[in-house]
Amino acid sequence: MFDGFDAILLARIQFAFTIAFHILFPAFSIGLASYLFVLNALWLRTQDSVYLTLFDHWKKIFAVTFAMGVVSGIVMSYQLGTNWSVFSDKVGPVIGPLMGYEVLTAFFLEAGFLGVMLFGLKRVGPGLHLFATGMVAIGTLGSAFWILSANSWMHTPTGHAMNAVGQFVPVSWFEIIFNPSFPYRLVHMVLAAYLTTAFAIGAAGAYRLLRDESDVASRRMFSMAMWMAAIVTPIQIFAGDLHGLNTLKHQPAKVAAMEGHYETRRGAPLVLFAVPDDANETLRYTVEIPKLGSLILAHDVNGQVKGLKEWAREDRPPVAPVFFAFRIMVGLGMMMLLPGLWSLLRRWQGRLHTDRALLRAALVMGPSGFIALVAGWIVTEVGRQPYTVYGLLRTVDSVSPIAAPAVAISLAAFVISYIAIFGAGAFYVLRLMGQRPGGAPPGDDPGPIRSAGITPAPAVDERAIPSPHSGAAS
Repeated sequence: MFDGFDAILLARIQFAFTIAFHILFPAFSIGLASYLFVLNALWLRTQDSVYLTLFDHWKKIFAVTFAMGVVSGIVMSYQLGTNWSVFSDKVGPVIGPLMGYEVLTAFFLEAGFLGVMLFGLKRVGPGLHLFATGMVAIGTLGSAFWILSANSWMHTPTGHAMNAVGQFVPVSWFEIIFNPSFPYRLVHMVLAAYLTTAFAIGAAGAYRLLRDESDVASRRMFSMAMWMAAIVTPIQIFAGDLHGLNTLKHQPAKVAAMEGHYETRRGAPLVLFAVPDDANETLRYTVEIPKLGSLILAHDVNGQVKGLKEWAREDRPPVAPVFFAFRIMVGLGMMMLLPGLWSLLRRWQGRLHTDRALLRAALVMGPSGFIALVAGWIVTEVGRQPYTVYGLLRTVDSVSPIAAPAVAISLAAFVISYIAIFGAGAFYVLRLMGQRPGGAPPGDDPGPIRSAGITPAPAVDERAIPSPHSGAAS
C-alpha cells in the first residue's frame, strides 16, 4: 500500500491525517461552548424555556465532540515522540512549556467545570451553572490561545536563542507567546470556529424546519445561527485579509504558492483558477483578473509581487496543495456571505423560517466550515514546508530515525481505527443533530418573529428546574 514512500513522507502523511481529524473537534467545541453559554445566559435572563431546551439538546453534542477531541489530541503527543523525536528534542524547551500551560490552565478549566455544566443544574443552581458553562467556554478559548501560540511560533519564531546542543531555548516568553503571526492566527481561527459552529447549527435547524416550519426550538436556533453567519462572515473575511498580509511579510514564499505566482512581476493578476505545473514553473488553463493580485497584496495595482523563482526549489513549499486548498478556503468563505445576507432580507420580510430555498441553502452549507478548516490547515502547514520551524529547522532534520515500514504500519492502523471510531462518533453526532430539540411535538406556527422574540409553550417541565432567582436547587 505504501511502497515507494520514505519514512519522512509517511510521517508527514500520518501527522496530516490525524490532525485533519483532530482539528475539527476542538474547533466545533470552541463554538459550541460559547453557544451553550449564550443559551444558558438567555434562559437565565428571560426564563424562556426554549433556550433551556436548546441548551439540553446541544450540550449532549458538545460532550461527544469534546470527548472525541480529547482522544484524537492524545495521538498528537504520541506522534511527536515516535515520528518527530528530533523536532521534540530541539524545540522542547519552547513548545513543551506552552503545551504545559495549555493543560494546566485551559484544559483543567474545561475538565473541572464540564461535569457541572452537563449534570449540575439541579445541584448547584442556575447561577453557578451559568458560571460553570462560562468557565468551559473560557477554557476552550484558552486552549486555542496556547496551542495557536505554539503553532504560530513555529511559523514566526522569535524570543529564543540556540544552546550548545542545537536546541531552541527561551529568551523572552512574551516574544515567544505573542510572536508576530499569533494575534492574526488566533483571531482567524476563533472566528473560523464560530462560523463552523454557526453553519452546523443552522443546517440542523434548517433540516428540522424543512419538516416542520412550526418547530419553535428549531426556529430559534436557525435564527441565532443566521445572525452569527451574517455578522461574523464579513469580519472573518477582513481578518483573513489581515492574516494574509501578515503572512506576506513573514512567509512570502507561502503567499507566492497560494497565489500561484512563479514570476516576480508588477501588476500581478489575481488567479481565480489554474493548474500548477511545478516541473515547468508555470500555470496552465489560467483564469485570472488582471492587476487585482497586486492591489490585494500590495494595495497598489502596479505593486510588485514576488514569485517562487526568487527562492531555490528546495526552499519552496509544494505549490499544488497550497494553491488549491487556498481557493477552497476562500471560495467557501465568500459563499458563506450568501446565506447570511439572504437571511437578513428574509428576516426583514418576516420569512426567515418559511423560505425553503434559504433553508435548503443553509442545509447544503452545513459542512462548509469543516471543509474550510481543513483547507486552511493545509494552506498554513503545507505552506510552511520545507520547514518545521520556519527558516530555522527543516522537516528532513526533524524526523525520528525510524524505518519506513514501521511508520507505514502505524499509519495503516491509524487510518483503520480513525475511520471506525471517529466515523461512528461523527455518525452519532449527526443523528443527535437531526433530532428535534427536546423531543417536543410540533406546535402552532407562531407567525413572523424577532430573532430572540418567540415566547413558546414550555418545551420542558419547568417544575423540575430551579428558578433562576432561587440561588440553588432544592
